[in-house]
Amino acid sequence: VPIRIRDIARVSLGPATRRGALDKSGTEAVGGVAVARYGSNPLEVIGNVKKKIREIEPGLPSRTLADGTVSQVKIVPFYDRAELIHETIGTLEEALTLEVLITVIVVILMLLNLRSSFLVSGSLPVAVLMCFIAMRYFGVDANIVALSGIAIAIGTMVDMGIVLTESMVRRLEEAPEGESLLTSIYEATVEVASAVVTAVATTIISFLPVFTMEAAEGKLFRPLAFTKTFALLASIIVAVAILPPLAHSLFSLRRGQPRIRTLANLLLAAGGAVIVVVYSAQLGAVVALVGAVGVLDAWLKGRLSDKGQRGFDIIKNVLIAGLVGFFLTRMWMPLGVQQSVAANFFFVALLASALLGFFFLVIHYYEDILRFCLRFKWLFLLLVGALIYSGFAIYQNTGEEFMPSLDEGSFLLMPTAMPHSGMQENIKNLRLLDMAVTAIPEVETVVGKLGRVESPLDPAPISMYENVIIYKPEYRTDEKGHRIRFKVNEKGEYIRDEQGELVEDDRGQYYRQWRDHIRSPDDIWDEIVQVTRLPGVTSAPKLQPIETRLVMLQTGMRAPMGIKVKGLNLKDIESFGLQLEQHLKEVEGVKEAAVFAERIIGKPYLQLNIDRNAIARHGLSVADVQRYIQAAAGGMKMTETVEGRERYAVRIRYPRELRDSPDALRRILVTAGNGAQIPLGDLVEIEYEQGPQSIKSEDGFLLGYVLFDKEDGYAEVEVVENAQRHLHELIEEGTLRVPPAVSYTFAGTYEQQVRANNRLMLVLPISLAIIFLILYFQFRSVPISFMVFTGVFVAFAGGFLMIWLYGQEWFLNFSFLGTDMRELFQIKTINLSVAVWVGFLALFGIATDDGVLVATFLRDSFRANEPRTVAEIRDAVVEGGLRRVRPAMMTTATTILALLPVLTSTGRGSDIMVPMAIPSFGGMLIQVITMFTVPVLYCWWREVRLGNRGV
Repeated sequence: VPIRIRDIARVSLGPATRRGALDKSGTEAVGGVAVARYGSNPLEVIGNVKKKIREIEPGLPSRTLADGTVSQVKIVPFYDRAELIHETIGTLEEALTLEVLITVIVVILMLLNLRSSFLVSGSLPVAVLMCFIAMRYFGVDANIVALSGIAIAIGTMVDMGIVLTESMVRRLEEAPEGESLLTSIYEATVEVASAVVTAVATTIISFLPVFTMEAAEGKLFRPLAFTKTFALLASIIVAVAILPPLAHSLFSLRRGQPRIRTLANLLLAAGGAVIVVVYSAQLGAVVALVGAVGVLDAWLKGRLSDKGQRGFDIIKNVLIAGLVGFFLTRMWMPLGVQQSVAANFFFVALLASALLGFFFLVIHYYEDILRFCLRFKWLFLLLVGALIYSGFAIYQNTGEEFMPSLDEGSFLLMPTAMPHSGMQENIKNLRLLDMAVTAIPEVETVVGKLGRVESPLDPAPISMYENVIIYKPEYRTDEKGHRIRFKVNEKGEYIRDEQGELVEDDRGQYYRQWRDHIRSPDDIWDEIVQVTRLPGVTSAPKLQPIETRLVMLQTGMRAPMGIKVKGLNLKDIESFGLQLEQHLKEVEGVKEAAVFAERIIGKPYLQLNIDRNAIARHGLSVADVQRYIQAAAGGMKMTETVEGRERYAVRIRYPRELRDSPDALRRILVTAGNGAQIPLGDLVEIEYEQGPQSIKSEDGFLLGYVLFDKEDGYAEVEVVENAQRHLHELIEEGTLRVPPAVSYTFAGTYEQQVRANNRLMLVLPISLAIIFLILYFQFRSVPISFMVFTGVFVAFAGGFLMIWLYGQEWFLNFSFLGTDMRELFQIKTINLSVAVWVGFLALFGIATDDGVLVATFLRDSFRANEPRTVAEIRDAVVEGGLRRVRPAMMTTATTILALLPVLTSTGRGSDIMVPMAIPSFGGMLIQVITMFTVPVLYCWWREVRLGNRGV
């Protein structure tokens, strides 16, 4: 009679060992992870994944319900990086648009020449387009940092056109009788061309250190260096090759017949009307207004006196600037959407008037101020020296960090349970965490994972939780992060359709999704911390998905700061880690609740110690006994079954009731060599023992982590240095003893900051030296080159002075029309990070521009007419300053005002842009002093030379 398996065993399907679980808002779910290949474009990969999902969705399982409804399995993404990518790019696109509009306003108001203004403004989009073409050709992706290169270069890009156009306008006004238009434009271009090219060269060279960056910072900021270089090269090509011919055409039209001018303006007005209907109401309105004003200007020509004509020119420029400012306000809304457009327009006008008024005052009183400085040179230079010294003093006391945190619009909550907790206990905890966080109104979705996915890329134990929390943006936005307006009634209440959805309306109001007391993502995180306190579950530092993945890939830890404890014995590593945990809580700047030492030992194991003497008496080997234990308790693979294209292992194993306790294991029978059945309890000693849940190693040593985080207001490097100092003092005192064969090192983003800082400190002086060489090649004089180069030191001091002001509680501590200015300009402590250094590098490149303009004219002027007395020297210096102060102030004004939308930006990606913009904003404000520093130094140098000649 054949004996079949079913006669002696129960055959059934059994699960694999469970190593993880997924939960969505309190309900267990099934999920998957898509991993991009190294070096691939994330947005392209995500697009391909979505395309593949659409292809396979029709074939997913489905069933027909009792009411006839067809229910089908769907794949719904719970974390999609494409949204973050689109939002960050959208934020930067909005900032770029606002920068262009502000630049147009500044150029119109400062040039007070409509044709010249649109000549300069029109060159900007052309240069930006050329930059995008270069990015496409060289394979530079348009990500947040790459586009930031264009954002911080906007002001500099338009500077070239301003300098050339101002020189042309001045030349046309002062040209001798009978000089042709072509000659005037040529001479005006030649006069400033060398200075413009030198200014661009110094700006490009200033970004040399960015190209030398390595690791994470290099991958992040190298595209920015490329885009900024492309933008500047495009701007110089436009300024030198396109602007002069275009200016010749426009100014020829001005000198042409009135009828032709009138016809051209009528066509322009008609074209604006077409643009209003077909493309953009805002752009069309501006074009139509320019055409209408041109027609009116042509009609009034000869009917007004010279004074009346000048008044009309001012009125038409202010009118057009005001219209552009209105469109700027509707897009920008700096005071917030809760304020009216009129209030926001008033604020924008006031802010622009204050800054432009300052520059107009400098231009108006420049001669008087410069003569005073020339008279009291030592006093003025002493003040400049004190300013530079204060900048270096602030630099020495500024905190350091690797990179400002990018707001990803999501959090990653990563608490851990005790090592001995089982699968069901962890699933229950995960469900409770997700349900608690889901109850927060500002949270959109919560998906929690414990353990690992079926991939070697995720070796996490089941006691490790990862809860991805997606929170709602403050205002309802589109896929690019732009706020959407919705229809409201007369009472200001939002109107909904039949499905209860808001109705979009371009003239409506923005819809706020946060409660009144929630003002920032930090407030949402505070609420998450409050509701996720569970017994047996640790606290967790504030983390974000992408940021955490980067940290984990770079350091292996799941926190930005921590200590790696290495040794040969896990118990010693854990014991020393627990001591470090207690002592780190005493360190200034360390967040006590976030300090956590990994509990390595603590998972219960059932240890079966084989009695070798006992098994020898029964003729058994260790391998024989282990084989019986494996077959009875663990399960042994005997063969495979082939089911179509799939293979499954066939395993033998005792029923659960015969192996679920130590007593049951002791009763397992082992067949001896003579055929006798020996209970396993006679051959082994069974006992409980604590052991590791997982074992990590690095550099050949066993490894454990002590994680911690910093308090708000402290810099990463400062906190790590405080911790290093504190632990070193404890070791010297004998309070803390390092066990034999155990060592510890601080790890995290701190290491990357130290590495990046060391590289910058090596390459930055080389870059500055090259800038000095370029200045020398321009002037062929070491003294003159040094005079211009002082602009770098002045701008350096201005940048750090602005960083210092951002850290003061009194700075901008007031409200305007109910809006807190500190919140508007995001005033907070700024630490010296790689992003801030990139901002300084951008500043160093443009810090010498004004000095180059002034020094070039002074050199040429003194060569043409050598002064013979001190009075003549001073008069010549003042004349040179007056010739260049207007274009210099215009370029500075465009650079500063163009940065305002960046400084007030709060969208995704602004966390990276703002630290880069602050040094440039502060440095360019203070850099106005170089319009006095260079003439004073030049005058002093000439007076000394005059004295040495004995004249």
